[in-house]
Amino acid sequence: MSWLGLVAVIIGLYLAFKVAGMVLKLALWVLIVVAAYWWLAPLFGWPSLEEVVYVLGP
Repeated sequence: MSWLGLVAVIIGLYLAFKVAGMVLKLALWVLIVVAAYWWLAPLFGWPSLEEVVYVLGP
């Protein structure tokens, strides 16, 4: 393997870790928003999470 290939592999691994970290952060924020809605919906009289998922579902 040439040095150019080695550099490409290193950059690819670095970018893969960056993308994986971004996906995990996005998943965590989605979980936080869903949990906040699930907790706050009854207090504010909003539709329950099950109703929202049913309307948005297939």
